[in-house]
Amino acid sequence: MTYTVNCSILLTELPLLERPAAAKKAGFDAVEFWWPFETSTPSEADLQAFESAITNAGVQLTGLNFNAGNMPGGDRGLVSWPEQQDEFRANVPVVVGIGERLGCKAFNALYGNRIDGVSAEEQDAVAVGNLAFAAEAVAAIGGVVLVEPVSGAEKYPLLTAQDALNVIAKTGRSNIKLLADFYHLAVNGDDVAQVIENHAKDFGHIQIADAPGRGAPGSGNLPLGEWISRSRELGYEGYIGLEYKEPADTAFNWAIREHASR
Repeated sequence: MTYTVNCSILLTELPLLERPAAAKKAGFDAVEFWWPFETSTPSEADLQAFESAITNAGVQLTGLNFNAGNMPGGDRGLVSWPEQQDEFRANVPVVVGIGERLGCKAFNALYGNRIDGVSAEEQDAVAVGNLAFAAEAVAAIGGVVLVEPVSGAEKYPLLTAQDALNVIAKTGRSNIKLLADFYHLAVNGDDVAQVIENHAKDFGHIQIADAPGRGAPGSGNLPLGEWISRSRELGYEGYIGLEYKEPADTAFNWAIREHASR
């Protein structure tokens, strides 16, 4: 199984730039990140420090979010926010540059919460334009833009796989794909098994956590192994992102047990 460790939610006891090396030490060769900077256009020094942390650790960066705003404060993306359109579009070439230098091809564009005083139609129109803009930019490096349904954010409008697929269809771009986070889909009440049957071969990325609790695989009751295996059978060939909450000292115990049982 080809796993990639999300170093924005795992290994958080460590400073961010030490996490890629910790993932490598734990036996993984790939990592992914939410946007790891405080601004959409970080300094060259900050970019170099982040990229060096990846390369010096000897891991592959497999996924990176566009700037999603103040995530701890409740933001979930800038894509559909009219007043942040310039900021989002300024972030795009920065993301493309990181991807080009590190060989990363998958970029998650969180849609953004609904905003009081702005119509859903206006936000959706802005989102479609921004996603198409991002898709054209990442196409230059063979990249894919990901659109993700999310749980736990009251004003986030994309809850099911179909919600995301409807947005993707409106863009008319072939390099915008569904990010199938099995945890978010399950918590939101989507029929994950049916989503897999219908769309697995077209998934842009898979992420996992168990439910309830968003813990490590095996901590809840989701059939994650079955869902992953079926996705593979139906043509998904990408990484499986580990995007769950677990203390660093026990974060990968499930993987050790899994390997030992084979």
